[in-house]
Amino acid sequence: MFKLLFCRAGSSSLYLLCQRQVGFAYVPKLSLVNVKLKWVKDKALDAVVAREKDLRAVCHLVSIIASTPYCSLPIYQLNRQRGQFGLPHDLKISTFIRRYPTLFHEYPVAVREGCSGVPWFRLTDEALKLHQEELYILQQNEKNLVERLQKLLMLTRDRRLPLQTIDQLKWDMGLPNDYHNSLVPRYPQLFSLVRLVDDRIALKLLQWDDRLAVSQLQNSASAEDSKEQEQGDQSLSFPIGFTRGFGLKRKCMEWLEEWQRLPYTSPYANASHLDPRTDVSEKRIVGVFHELLHLTLQKKTERKNVSNIRKPLCLPQKFTKVFGRHPGIFYISQKCSTQTVILREAYYRQELLQKHPLVGIRERYVDMMKTGLLNRSRGLYKKFISHSQEEEDPQLQDSDELIQFPC
Repeated sequence: MFKLLFCRAGSSSLYLLCQRQVGFAYVPKLSLVNVKLKWVKDKALDAVVAREKDLRAVCHLVSIIASTPYCSLPIYQLNRQRGQFGLPHDLKISTFIRRYPTLFHEYPVAVREGCSGVPWFRLTDEALKLHQEELYILQQNEKNLVERLQKLLMLTRDRRLPLQTIDQLKWDMGLPNDYHNSLVPRYPQLFSLVRLVDDRIALKLLQWDDRLAVSQLQNSASAEDSKEQEQGDQSLSFPIGFTRGFGLKRKCMEWLEEWQRLPYTSPYANASHLDPRTDVSEKRIVGVFHELLHLTLQKKTERKNVSNIRKPLCLPQKFTKVFGRHPGIFYISQKCSTQTVILREAYYRQELLQKHPLVGIRERYVDMMKTGLLNRSRGLYKKFISHSQEEEDPQLQDSDELIQFPC
């Protein structure tokens, strides 16, 4: 029984017979079993989410400041863009930036003689160098990012998604902030911007690629599994693992064993024949999110990011219930005042098993952020600001308007 949960499940003769006779036209008769599994805290995966708090906002700030001619911006210009950073409404941008002196350097610029200096922020040398490395990696891995975007659109019914929906996933997928201006126009044979009936702009896929229409679960199957699949066996099972101390009742264990044996429908295949009230349909929904999370760099995304893709993905109402019904496949972290869905199989404790090069860059940003917070807690922030200003800005050496910050 346990073997069926942690490796590929074997096919029952009944399902195999039905599939060989009618293939994807097989109509499931099994109803949705009412099984509820408890949520158990996973400290390791919670730590994965917690350690990246503020990372997205920091990287976005770095990108905006680096895009200016002198890699610096005054605070009033950054305030105009605060909606893009996702910061709490009661947190000032200047307060946020000052948490990380290893990334951002502050200096005052006097607008008029006798007036207080206006705070300006620029990137430190280390931050600028890391950002340049990030741009190089984006360039080197552009084909991979384009394929991720293709596969995302291939998951949808009409091969298109509103830009607002893609925007919610672009950070997790590693897409540039301005992907619709910098990336999409370079592939006119693949993508097109179209206007929807509600006046929203959507990204449409122009070409279907059979090579990409293979899920990660299918790719992970062995050569023997692939051979069986060609013969009609679609009973692929999902890798499953539970948090230590997770007590699984016998009834739930039996249901999960049978569920793993159910036919697997590729998320790229037409599933209109499936009855949404069955476990077979639920397995298809699990497969869709399993594939969607594999399209992200770190195999995780906030639960709210998938709230707008129900109709494009042809999912039933309350489709996110599968996250709670399958805690061995997905983990929902409630850290950082949000719910983050994580693919369990992608992690060993706190370590991502397969890392995209961009993940390495983000980890280095996290290290620099930690160092900045540590320096600040040790009272080194004021000394760091004063010393670096005198070295890097000789014109400010005689200024009495050096800004002092509490440590």
